[in-house]
Amino acid sequence: MIDIPDELIATQYAYNGAAGRAFVAALPGLAGRFLEEWGLRRDGPSMYGMCALVLPVVREADGVPAVLKLQLVDEETAGEPVALRAWGAAGAGAVDVLGHDPGTGALLLERLDEGRPLAGVARGAGAVGVAGAAGVLGVGVGGGVVDVAGMRETAGAVGAAGVADVADVRGAVGVLGEVLARLVAVPAPEGLRTLGGAVERMLAAAPETVGRLADASERRLLADCVAAVREVAGEPGDRLLHWDLHYDNILAGRADTGRAGQWVALDPKPLAGDPGFELFPALVNLFDAGEVVWRFDALTEAVGLERDRGRARAWTLGRVLQNAVWGAGTGGHRMVPEHAGIARRLLAAG
Repeated sequence: MIDIPDELIATQYAYNGAAGRAFVAALPGLAGRFLEEWGLRRDGPSMYGMCALVLPVVREADGVPAVLKLQLVDEETAGEPVALRAWGAAGAGAVDVLGHDPGTGALLLERLDEGRPLAGVARGAGAVGVAGAAGVLGVGVGGGVVDVAGMRETAGAVGAAGVADVADVRGAVGVLGEVLARLVAVPAPEGLRTLGGAVERMLAAAPETVGRLADASERRLLADCVAAVREVAGEPGDRLLHWDLHYDNILAGRADTGRAGQWVALDPKPLAGDPGFELFPALVNLFDAGEVVWRFDALTEAVGLERDRGRARAWTLGRVLQNAVWGAGTGGHRMVPEHAGIARRLLAAG
């Protein structure tokens, strides 16, 4: 029996319409198919995030702990196996992809310790169980299904810092910076979506998005973001970007896979682009208005952009613009307060 949580069903119905309904309907059959074809045994409660169902499993042939990830293939998720393999081949600490079915997008991935996210450690939670992690992350546990939002489902060694080395959020920023530096050092493989394409769409939608905002100060602020993005749009970059690297998308490795004491990244939505476009998630996750500029400076130094802060700032403002465009597309008339706060502080810092 495969548990499909109501939250995952609601998300798929709301954001993916008919395709989401078809995906949900197919999940039990997909799970059964790949459990059999890949010789897997269930090994714990189901996990889920915004777009995927993840089943902890053991590969029966060799006893390797893994996870079976089932998600709807779209523009954001299609490049995940490509990116993970590229990082792995470059020795950047990517997850070991144990299996992939191109037709359905099903992935068999090495397992992480889903109870030890970097976010939880930064809050002083330390090593916690699955239920404890869910509580730390503000999500629910029930009905045999665990929501560990952000999909703590993969494993790949990234960095040598141990869990005990992170005492607070600033320590977590340092770990994330080390992880990010390794990932963006890898050139993007051919065929991934590109930042250049995303920028074209953002700038095309910008006039309408600015005009929809109800607050005059937010209209001026977003116009400043548009102007900054226009200055860098001609050089979108060619690095392999994760796009969603925040503190809940970095977990501790598992001792039984030889990754004890290592921090590992997961759940990329990859694209080819400039590393400056990667900084925003680490600013808005675990948000602290007084720490925005400090975090920005620490991250630009970590990825080698300390001498080009202006470009990094412009691409970070591009993330603010991208989110505002998405918000307008769902009928929003205000900027997310944290996003506006990040933009104001970076613009004021110069």
